Amino acid sequence: MASGITPLELHLHPLPTPQEEIQEEELSPSSSAPSAGASSFLPRSHSTTPRHQLHGSPRSFGSGDSSPFPLLGSSRFSHPHLGSESSWRSLVLRWWSQMKEPREKQRLWLNRRKGWQRRRARGVAAWIAVVGFFFLMNWRMFSRLQESSDVSEDLLGFSNSSSSRIVNNWSNNDNAKKPGKVMFTRLLAVAAHALAEREKRPEPPDLWKETLISSSLWTPCANQRNWRTSEGSNGYLLISANGGINQQRVAICNAVAISRLLNATLIVPKFLYNSVWRDRSQFGNIYQEEHFINYLKDDIRIVKELPMELQSLDLEAIGSVVTDAEVMKEAKPSIYLKKILPILLKNSVVHIIGFGNRLAFDPIPFELQRLRCRCNFHALQFVQKIQETGALLVQRMRNHRSHWKPIEQNLFGQFAAKTSINEKKSSSKTASRYLAVHLRFEIDMAAYSMCYFGGGKDEEEELEAYRAIHFPALTLIRNTTKVPSAAFLRSEGQCPLTPEESVLMLVALGFKRKTRVYLAGANIYGGKSRMAALTSLYPHLVTKESLLSSSEISPFLNFSSQLAALDFIVCAAADAFAMTDSGSQFSSLVSGYRMYYGGGKLPTIRPNKRRLANIFLKNNTIEWKTFEQRVRKTVRQTKQVDERPVARSVYRHPRTPACMCRTE
Repeated sequence: MASGITPLELHLHPLPTPQEEIQEEELSPSSSAPSAGASSFLPRSHSTTPRHQLHGSPRSFGSGDSSPFPLLGSSRFSHPHLGSESSWRSLVLRWWSQMKEPREKQRLWLNRRKGWQRRRARGVAAWIAVVGFFFLMNWRMFSRLQESSDVSEDLLGFSNSSSSRIVNNWSNNDNAKKPGKVMFTRLLAVAAHALAEREKRPEPPDLWKETLISSSLWTPCANQRNWRTSEGSNGYLLISANGGINQQRVAICNAVAISRLLNATLIVPKFLYNSVWRDRSQFGNIYQEEHFINYLKDDIRIVKELPMELQSLDLEAIGSVVTDAEVMKEAKPSIYLKKILPILLKNSVVHIIGFGNRLAFDPIPFELQRLRCRCNFHALQFVQKIQETGALLVQRMRNHRSHWKPIEQNLFGQFAAKTSINEKKSSSKTASRYLAVHLRFEIDMAAYSMCYFGGGKDEEEELEAYRAIHFPALTLIRNTTKVPSAAFLRSEGQCPLTPEESVLMLVALGFKRKTRVYLAGANIYGGKSRMAALTSLYPHLVTKESLLSSSEISPFLNFSSQLAALDFIVCAAADAFAMTDSGSQFSSLVSGYRMYYGGGKLPTIRPNKRRLANIFLKNNTIEWKTFEQRVRKTVRQTKQVDERPVARSVYRHPRTPACMCRTE
């Protein structure tokens, strides 16, 4: 090459462009300053130096030269006024700057990247710390709530304080099949915080009382009569009631009304054995027969058995058996006069099997309606062993301080007098208030509703198997007809409230953590794991099984109707009663009983499940204050019913002139 630079050196150290060379020379400390007005770039044609002297020879940098780069000669773009020494130095400086610049940029880029990575790591660590702190606080709050209070031994009536402690947490499992993980975990956590903050604040003013002022103007008057006694001369009426104790009670009252309508003599009703309740109890095991017969003797004639001459008849053969399929639900009185009375007059006896809600509430004669109320609220009194144990349960719920109310005279019978005496002997402290909750969430209810409760495939298969055995008609419908989806049923309020939904409703209404809660019902579907949220947030929750000793409850075991009668007494006498399924027959009868005897002082919480379902759908986003306001508004609206709506049950809504009298 003409220059003193080898091709390899050019490749490794490319020479600068003319413009870069000139700029470097201007900044180089070894460059000599050009004269004033001279150009910074002199064309080669103006140079006085011979062309061959502008190019260095390899031999011009001999061994005597001190340069560390002997092979590098001057560039053909070197400044013409600079000597070889200056050219060499400027070339080295240019080369060094070109080599240094990318390394500097790389170093800066690496520093920036390291800084970004450090900032990102700090951000992730901070986010993890915040989330961890949130969960830690939640865990700590639940721990404090669970450890803060125990149920007093006075509540139990015997030394068994361990039964009132929290025995589960939300993640525990038992041996029974589960319907799935806990629902509404976020809302339950927020509800726990709300309970902790509420302890020092007063409860809502309408929590333990009726909101309608006019409710106190209604007084019981179904015991008043304005007709002659029926002789029952047209024949005998037998009734075989199906279902549980609640369906049986409605059937009894309807049978009394039909006996009066047909001028028939009523045989004390029989109860059919049911594969769901599995209770062989008969009328005399639950209700006082003598009181029933004597109290209604001025209305109808009642006997315990058919006459001997009729007992040997084959009633089915002579056409005296009538099934519930032959009488429509809520049939008008005219149906009985048209279909049943001719059979009665012909054969002197009629046996109605499966008799339930087979008599309408409207239109019906005034006195006949009053007779139904008289039977339900006055003639049907529990046997003494149920009254005595029921009174004992109520005493223990009130911490052994009696609080006598008019309703207790009918519920406790002769044991109400003992309660009144105990009240005088008790301390001056007022009786403890308690809330009774009917949690209608047994497996039969869950299966019959055809709803989904979060348990996945196992739950669906279990409930379907139960339906196939106990509700074959539902299975047939599901297999032959397109039925509404579980989501649609829930949105329409057709599903019973789960324990999680029930406890959220109670917290939103304002009940404090220390509230004494009596839980009616048994065998909650899902067992202890499903009840964990309710028992954790309300540790003072008890049942008849935990309040009674083994010897006290043993006479009622294996008799579901008698156990339900105990629940009926405690719920009816409670200072506040909350139902979770407004369609439940038990809840309807209890709320009606409280309405009839309560004098407007026994509030009942009846949720609108359709509206609540819409609220629960927003469980992942709704704020607690908004949730609280919406739930209270929904429940408050259900308390605004004053007089019984047309065609509604008089057992549930006795505020009607036929059952109760209004004083202005």
